[in-house]
Amino acid sequence: MTEERVVERFKMRTVWFHWVHTAAFLILAVTGAILFIPGLGGIAAGGWTRIVHRISAVIFVGGPIVYFFINPRMSLHFIKETLTWGKDDLGWVKAAPDYYFGGSEDNMPPQPHVNTGQKMWQLVVLGTGVLFVMTGLVIWFLRDIVPAGLFQWCIVIHDVAFIAAFVMLLVHIYLGAIHPRMVESFRSILNGKISVTYAKNHYGKWYDEISKEK
Repeated sequence: MTEERVVERFKMRTVWFHWVHTAAFLILAVTGAILFIPGLGGIAAGGWTRIVHRISAVIFVGGPIVYFFINPRMSLHFIKETLTWGKDDLGWVKAAPDYYFGGSEDNMPPQPHVNTGQKMWQLVVLGTGVLFVMTGLVIWFLRDIVPAGLFQWCIVIHDVAFIAAFVMLLVHIYLGAIHPRMVESFRSILNGKISVTYAKNHYGKWYDEISKEK
């Protein structure tokens, strides 16, 4: 019998933001990759992929800005938890390889609301997001203004940032939706909730904190 999911991990507005932002990134990935995949360059010849790419870019950048004004406290907390690292993170890094390949869960140190692996993903999201915005603005608006060398470097940085983000996205999808020990992570980003057992096992430090608040 499946344990009922009653612990709120994400607000529904956060769930909606996650999927809108993810959809925008995936569209950006497809419309951008078309330029580099042999045989598909002709698809971009009509210019429609560029238009779709730019519309998605506005959503990709505008979504976090809108979310910040809706929920500034949570947005700032997201940045803080992404940039805050300590001994528990080191313990997670040491224990994670054994754990993810079937080792005992008891060896994993208690984690806060976001575990170390998820913080790594969030760090990539923040870092590449800044690079996307900076280089994207140059590519879109300043092509005929900046020196040709700077423009080419912006394209290279933009592409490298995409590769890094896409590779980490694949890891994120596997660990969040496919790995047998993490199935509730995917469900939590559908309705925002996880079970008590999952909360205790995966986010023990956070669960203890919210339990004391009740």
